[in-house]
Amino acid sequence: MAANAISRPLTASPESFFTKQTHPVPSLSFSSSLGGLRSSKLVIKTKASDRGGGFRATKRTVSAAQSVLPEALLFDCDGVLVDTEKDGHRVSFNDTFAEKGLGVTWDVDLYGELLKIGGGKERMTAYFNKVGWPEKAPESEEKRKEFIASLHKRKTQRFMVLIEKKLLPLRPGVAKLVDQALANGVKVAVCSTSNEKAVSAVVSFLLGSERAENIQIFAGDVVPRKKPDPAIYVLAAETLGVEPSRCVVVEDSTIGLAAAKAAGMKCIVTKSGYTGDEDFVNADAVFDCIGDPPEERFNLSFCGSLLQKQYVS
Repeated sequence: MAANAISRPLTASPESFFTKQTHPVPSLSFSSSLGGLRSSKLVIKTKASDRGGGFRATKRTVSAAQSVLPEALLFDCDGVLVDTEKDGHRVSFNDTFAEKGLGVTWDVDLYGELLKIGGGKERMTAYFNKVGWPEKAPESEEKRKEFIASLHKRKTQRFMVLIEKKLLPLRPGVAKLVDQALANGVKVAVCSTSNEKAVSAVVSFLLGSERAENIQIFAGDVVPRKKPDPAIYVLAAETLGVEPSRCVVVEDSTIGLAAAKAAGMKCIVTKSGYTGDEDFVNADAVFDCIGDPPEERFNLSFCGSLLQKQYVS
């Protein structure tokens, strides 16, 4: 996503930032009803053989009544609760750049590559270090940090307007899974590299104030190192008073998956608009979304079953 002159809009090809490698990813499909504790069928695509390659689907039926529940269900925000990146954060960054007269535009492909850097301030810093800083940017490192922080603050304000107007909807199944967790005494938290105000706005305006009162948020600079570092998930487990091994994380990216696994937690991936081609081979399960009935992909019972190591992707 090579850089143009600073006097022209700053864009870069995705390849100049990262070399992307893709691998076949096991996929899962699942349907059940938590309330009725009915038996459920899990379809797992496993490697057919080292010689033959490819995957074959096998079905296993497990009684949901046999599953335990996680102590905590931890969600990433962007791409998991809401598919915010392309039409939310990216647009807000570009509007901020235009407002400040920086001559910078992040197109869809470039932003997809930049998402491999956790955190908006870190993303802007890495981009400008790569292609060159705008003429309006200060020279000293300390002043540049302040410059980036001011851009990010304005970008967050613009993003929150989109959320408050409910222009970006919740992804399918999110509210359902949160309700199942809260109804069964499972602690719920959102763990994100995004700004805390932006995450709080997503939770409050899109999930509603009643749910928001029961959801703890860990976001932004609450930890010194962002995903793929596990610090945010370690902090969440410590604060909630739960064992990491009894937590199930819902993520949408490889850096989020790496953070969850490094924290010793189970991790389900729900692919988002930007992450469909990423390598999720280390995930405990991979879906296109959580889903609402009759298109439900998984529910709280399935999350609990992962703790019993019944399913291997």
